Amino acid sequence: MLTTITASDGHSLDCWMVDAEGPAKGGIVILQEIFGITDQLKGVADRYAQLGYNVAIPALFDRQERGAVIPFDKGPVGRDLMLAAKLENTMKDVDAAVTALANKGGRVGVIGFCWGGGLALRAAQKSDVAAAVAFYGTRLPQYLDAPLQAPFLGHFGETDDHVPPEMLAEAKAYLPEMEVHMYDAGHAFANDARPSYVADAAEVAHQRTAEFLSKHVAQN
Repeated sequence: MLTTITASDGHSLDCWMVDAEGPAKGGIVILQEIFGITDQLKGVADRYAQLGYNVAIPALFDRQERGAVIPFDKGPVGRDLMLAAKLENTMKDVDAAVTALANKGGRVGVIGFCWGGGLALRAAQKSDVAAAVAFYGTRLPQYLDAPLQAPFLGHFGETDDHVPPEMLAEAKAYLPEMEVHMYDAGHAFANDARPSYVADAAEVAHQRTAEFLSKHVAQN
């Protein structure tokens, strides 16, 4: 269901909400790639709702272009919107989604993909979350200025040209508490609507994520 939430500075943004199936264990905020709230991402929300979490996907492009959903073959369009976003404002929108789920009860975790994966790292540093997970999080160097305040799990492809080995090594050196898993895959290996999808890697990553969330977020 599409609803509206309000950030701390008064900005209102769209947010896709899915209620947990059965008694809620907590909440999960899903942070987008550079394509907006896509049908593929809504499918990810359904996956975690089926595991018992209330799920929210905030529309992080709404400050630049309200309702923007970019086709997967139009990456430069999404990249421009991402580059126009100010990190401080984007995190206010992330925090608004965290608050919306916290108000439903229980702890809240974050899962981010690509751009959203980097934002998930930021959430583990700066936001009131119980845990954060990044699938091939990008732009890592800009987040190496604060310690982790919450457990963090990262999934990265061994051939991801968006996150070269030296970038990931720098992040691991700065944040040694990071739990990182590598996969025989490239960028966006968990997006089943793109040619980069690697089913085996994606399923293992999601299983590890489910176990991580069960440990740090779920209240049974």
